[in-house]
Amino acid sequence: MVNRVVIAAPASGHGKTTVATGLLAAFRRRGMVTAPFKVGPDYIDPGYHALAAGRPGRNLDPVLVGEELIGPLFAHGAQGADIAIVEGVMGLYDGRTGAGETGSTAQVAELLQAPVILVVDAAAQGRSVAALVHGFRSFGTVRLAGVILNRVGSDRHEQILRDACEEVGTPVLGALRRSDAVAAPSRHLGLVPAAERRAEALASVDALAALIAHSVDLDAVAAVARSAPPLAATAWTPRSQDPVPGRPLVALAGGPAFSFSYAETAELLAGAGAEVVTVDPLRDEKLPGGTRALVVGGGFPEVYAAELSANEPLRASVAALAQSGGPIAAECAGLLWLCSSLDGKPMCGVIDAEAAMTPSLTLGYRDAVALADSPLAAAGTRVTGHEFHRTTVHPRSGVLLSPAAGAAWAWRGADPEGFAGPGLHASYLHLHWAGHPAMAARLVRAAAG
Repeated sequence: MVNRVVIAAPASGHGKTTVATGLLAAFRRRGMVTAPFKVGPDYIDPGYHALAAGRPGRNLDPVLVGEELIGPLFAHGAQGADIAIVEGVMGLYDGRTGAGETGSTAQVAELLQAPVILVVDAAAQGRSVAALVHGFRSFGTVRLAGVILNRVGSDRHEQILRDACEEVGTPVLGALRRSDAVAAPSRHLGLVPAAERRAEALASVDALAALIAHSVDLDAVAAVARSAPPLAATAWTPRSQDPVPGRPLVALAGGPAFSFSYAETAELLAGAGAEVVTVDPLRDEKLPGGTRALVVGGGFPEVYAAELSANEPLRASVAALAQSGGPIAAECAGLLWLCSSLDGKPMCGVIDAEAAMTPSLTLGYRDAVALADSPLAAAGTRVTGHEFHRTTVHPRSGVLLSPAAGAAWAWRGADPEGFAGPGLHASYLHLHWAGHPAMAARLVRAAAG
């Protein structure tokens, strides 16, 4: 039994992250153990959640892992917690394009049998907020337990909004005024990750905790969370039934340039028998001693291209691992780092391709099939992943390390993408390995030799 509540909104930009992060921090200040979750594939919001909660922020994405794993992954991440806060994605009923509620906040709320609190940006609204709230409450089957008003302009404005919500029988649990102290800077893919501005992010989280404690009825929110019924779910486990012996060392890229990694990735690698050690490509000049494999997730290497290029010893170390046949798995930012160059600056040179920034955003879920055997997947493996980048790689795919190597993935409506072979899998496609645990086991077996 975990007390839980979902923080949703009519659309993006209403303040879900502000409220969810602030609630996590405010409840923690009260001495409660808080468990943070984010609906969808986003990596950035969970970074702020983790700072607020003092434990990993985790994702709940039915598209990437399947709806049957939402309850177990929630139970795994909420173990030992007094309250779980689940931040939604986009608008409450927005899911995968063309798939109805699939992947939406509403679907996850229903799978978790969790009540929903709607965050509404009321900056330009008056009594009409009642029609909006009533519409969201009556449209679907989720239980809308209350509203938190954001960007309220004055006491009079707040009273108008509260009176309107009372007309439609929906309690107002809080009202937030605008505050520059809690604002987080943004750039081309959203908020700047917490890993890149840790001191400032911690200050923002502290300010959020104070703002929420002052502006939101925390006792009422806790009561809403306690109203969630028992959840019939067995906690997911990353432990393999047949772990690889010998504990081969797998280096996992991290730090400000490579902060996009689901918490379950490291857990699955360890559960498959690996010793997992984090390497920061902005700081470390070589891979950890005895490294047998390398996993590089997403992030913003384009922001740190000069620093990554200047770290010639580490670039040489990565190239040497690839030349020795040590398995490497890379996603998005990892793909860029393995290329010959990024925006004209030399990178690791594992892949004979050039990467560059582009003004165009590539975004969306992809149903993909593996085209070549690699340390991550056998040819023919089917997955659902997610793309999110403003860069290009030329060529888009190609033969690299041996005659058996080729493109990593194919999906409908696009040319084959990525680079795969006996010792390499590098692609733009982000995967949640909890939905494909065999990938971690396959990589660790390859590392063990």
